[in-house]
Amino acid sequence: MPLNFKSFLILFSSFFILMSCNEKKRSEPVQVVEQKPEIDTGDYHENYLREISFIKTRSDSASTEGMIKLEGGNYMMGGTSSQARPDEFPRHKENIRQIWVDETEVTNAQFKEFVDETGYVTTAERSFEIKGKKYEAGALVFDPYNPEWWWKFVKGANWKNPTGPESTIKGKDTYPVVQVSWYDAMAYAKWAGKRLPTEAEYEYFNRAGNDTLIYHWGNEFEKAPEMVNFFQGNFPKQNSVKDKFERKASVKSFPPNPFGLYETSGNVWEWCLDTYYPDAYSKIDKRTDGYFKDFVNMQQQKVIRGGSFLCSESYCTGYRNSARMSSAPDTGLEHTGFRCVKDI
Repeated sequence: MPLNFKSFLILFSSFFILMSCNEKKRSEPVQVVEQKPEIDTGDYHENYLREISFIKTRSDSASTEGMIKLEGGNYMMGGTSSQARPDEFPRHKENIRQIWVDETEVTNAQFKEFVDETGYVTTAERSFEIKGKKYEAGALVFDPYNPEWWWKFVKGANWKNPTGPESTIKGKDTYPVVQVSWYDAMAYAKWAGKRLPTEAEYEYFNRAGNDTLIYHWGNEFEKAPEMVNFFQGNFPKQNSVKDKFERKASVKSFPPNPFGLYETSGNVWEWCLDTYYPDAYSKIDKRTDGYFKDFVNMQQQKVIRGGSFLCSESYCTGYRNSARMSSAPDTGLEHTGFRCVKDI
């Protein structure tokens, strides 16, 4: 078990702001922030990966049920519209190997099976202590009515109680699991005999065979409410709900992309293997095994892809094929989940 657990609870403003889907930094709120404790984040990361390595892979891990086989191939990765941000350039060629991909985001029912079999405790469910001070378990929940922080730490929020102790996933077996950190997603993938997709793989299967389109369904934004779960209206307080979902949607609520994959855009952000770099596309020769493994410190964030129910056309556009975002690997949020891939 990692020794320096969930240091994001010390209110590091950097990823509170990043995860609001903002393209520009908001002004810093007037707030007393506790001094960051001195911790060895390298050891923290390695300890967590070591813990994950001890998870026993399930007996039927060879199964590809619920997965789609993709033949792979070459495509041009990167921004294709005026909304593309600097970290989506330069466009460059990627070669994707043949892989299996989960049809849907990992659901609450699937994650529960993993937890029941292994006894795994997620990041958000673990309390921890730093220099004699105890911190309670919890995760980050979106609060559109807080003018200073859109994301607030809620004690007792976790994958079973996504917005706090009073919330529940009862009756939501087919909804994507959220409030799972990158480490939690890696742990599930280990158990399932799979792995997280690289960022290049994610954009490949999101584009589904066409590297010129802005969205997975084409270039016509007008079709978005029929194709993707996102935020319509005046973000963040007035959602017109034209897509029929105010928050998360059950998987397979929207049409699949041409590869047969559901909700690769919208609904919830999805964790990727890669460590995030703003200039990643200028340094692809430094990748190892096709992705960026480097971990330097707690601000060395991991890539998330696909956008979520909180993304809007006027504010975020995270559901564009080439859109990139990142989050700290130990952070749980109510709009972030994952899907897995399997090598052939």
